[in-house]
Amino acid sequence: MTLGSVPILQLLSVSKRFGATASLTALNLEIETARTTVLLGPSGCGKTTALRLMLGLLKPDSGRVLFRGQPLGAEELLQARTRMGYVVQDGGLFPHLSALDNVRLMARYLAWPPQKVAERVAELAHLVRLPDSTLTRLPRDISGGQKQRVALMRALMLDPELIFLDEPLGALDPLVRAELQDDLAAIFARLGKSVVLVTHDLAEASFFGHVLVLLQEGKVVQQGSIDDLVLRPAEPFVTRFVQAQRRFDAGHAAQARP
Repeated sequence: MTLGSVPILQLLSVSKRFGATASLTALNLEIETARTTVLLGPSGCGKTTALRLMLGLLKPDSGRVLFRGQPLGAEELLQARTRMGYVVQDGGLFPHLSALDNVRLMARYLAWPPQKVAERVAELAHLVRLPDSTLTRLPRDISGGQKQRVALMRALMLDPELIFLDEPLGALDPLVRAELQDDLAAIFARLGKSVVLVTHDLAEASFFGHVLVLLQEGKVVQQGSIDDLVLRPAEPFVTRFVQAQRRFDAGHAAQARP
């Protein structure tokens, strides 16, 4: 953790099993305030489970999850959720609601005044560069990139302290993905939020992350900067993971050549 920073969220010796399978084993992790922490690793390493535990969508079998130093129990969860935003891979928009109604859902549930809702929606649409005309459409009538911008607006609607993104760009084509990466990085820098991003893509992790956390079989293998993982691997798995990513990227680049 950076000197002087205070963790907004902590996992203390957290374990989680699904049947006979151990997804996380005695995991210790701190999420720093106003920084982007990226959880990465191969499929099944436990990164999405860790994120869902942080959100309170799952309960740990053992250990504790702390938000602002307080246990994230049933009584605290509803209040904590209003201070968290969540973006999933496909946007997770309600198909029967317009983009606008998806964005303002929680604000209306919390009985925000209509003028406050309208002003916040306009502010966020400008922030994520979403045309006003898109907000009137149903999710089926907008593009994948637009869905992710709407999902980000919804996640930011209540001005949360902490934003979670689970493979938010994985289903997008390369051009849209690159554009959204640039926009998300600019938004994170401008807002100064605490961010937890889940990805299996090392290049994406290095693009966004202040802190990279590489998981394998439910345990932290190495935590640090991209330079730490590449130049100072903690064990052979880290090197194998980095080299595999490089071969994958090189293969895709070769296929793209005429």
